Amino acid sequence: MTRVADLLAQGPTLSYEFFPPKTDKSQRDLEKTLLELAATSPDFVSVTYGALGSTRDRTHEIVKHIHTDTGLVVMPHLTCAGHTRAEVVDLLEQYRDEGIENVLALGGDPPKDPAAKAGEFSFANELVELIREVGDFSVGVAAFPELHPRSTDRNLDRQHLAAKLELADFAITQFFFDAESYLTMRDELDALGCTTPVLPGVLPVANVEGARRMAAMNGAAFPAWLEERLAAATDDTHTMSIGAEIATELTSRLIAEGAPGVHLFTLNRSGPARTVAASVGLRA
Repeated sequence: MTRVADLLAQGPTLSYEFFPPKTDKSQRDLEKTLLELAATSPDFVSVTYGALGSTRDRTHEIVKHIHTDTGLVVMPHLTCAGHTRAEVVDLLEQYRDEGIENVLALGGDPPKDPAAKAGEFSFANELVELIREVGDFSVGVAAFPELHPRSTDRNLDRQHLAAKLELADFAITQFFFDAESYLTMRDELDALGCTTPVLPGVLPVANVEGARRMAAMNGAAFPAWLEERLAAATDDTHTMSIGAEIATELTSRLIAEGAPGVHLFTLNRSGPARTVAASVGLRA
């Protein structure tokens, strides 16, 4: 069983997110991280895709490596911004022919440069529909507990999300730090009759400045209580320890509240993710 939709139907899942390495050293580091996290028997892992396809080839390479050499179920991210239909079809056909069964379909950020190629897609819904045409993939989409960064109306945001979820098999959220953000979104989707499972994405903070910057980019709140707890760190190792502790508390609450699992943003590090997975009892 390698389709994410089927895995979710069996009970709470554990999954990890990685990003494509840019150097030989980071490639070696990622291979080590993959081995260490494979020992926790995750249900699947995902690999990110840079803005406007900037990491397209590297994403494809690491996806093939994971699929062929590690035995892990892998799901590539795919964004539609800046791409032609033919480019997306070509990549999907390669994944299909390589035996990849899962894809995370993302809208992606529009190009900031007015002269940049706009692409032939406007919304992730269009990408989901194309993926369905190309192969029998299990298709996931993104969800934003604290609203999409470009959203200006909460009700419309949830209606658009519910409509997107109707086309998909599951969703994975952007990271957040307060459980209420996810639980409120879940209740709002329930009220709209949406039953598609939404996996919470959890980020164990390893670097305060980096996490604060990512939160600002993605419209995620970086609460004062989080700042206070991380301020107690005496060095980078202590920061990672506190970050893993906070992520464990959040994950435990979410699982207790009925979340269908957890998707941990590893930042290509194994330690914090292993700590969270073991502490909440998802894996030994």
